[in-house]
Amino acid sequence: MKIDSIALSATKGTRKTQVTTAQLVEEHGLLRDAHAGTWHRQVSFLAGEDILAARDRGIDVHFGDFAENIGTSGVDWPSLPVGTRVRLGETALVEVTQIGKKCHTKCAIYELAGECIMPKRGVFARVLQGGIITLGDAITLV
Repeated sequence: MKIDSIALSATKGTRKTQVTTAQLVEEHGLLRDAHAGTWHRQVSFLAGEDILAARDRGIDVHFGDFAENIGTSGVDWPSLPVGTRVRLGETALVEVTQIGKKCHTKCAIYELAGECIMPKRGVFARVLQGGIITLGDAITLV
């Protein structure tokens, strides 16, 4: 299990731009990301396998296109119960707070991809312990 993508955006409802490293801030989220703040959805996760499945259906999407912060391989995020703690890299620790979400409007992501998989496959977490994360970092269920 590892981090395959880290992505940030300045505004909500838009695709995110990939970066190679980022800082997770305790009880805030990813530094310089629009979704960070003092709430339960500070960081979002999506399995790379779900992005590949969307591509297999003919949708031209890549990491960050569904506005997920962290794309992974080897983790079936929706199967993890709320409350699961996950270590990212050496020091960062997050806790799963929500599986999926309700989309109220057809945002830029929906317009780009023709569908959004975050309502069913996306997972959200709050940051319990901050740290620097980098592409390729290990993911460990705690």
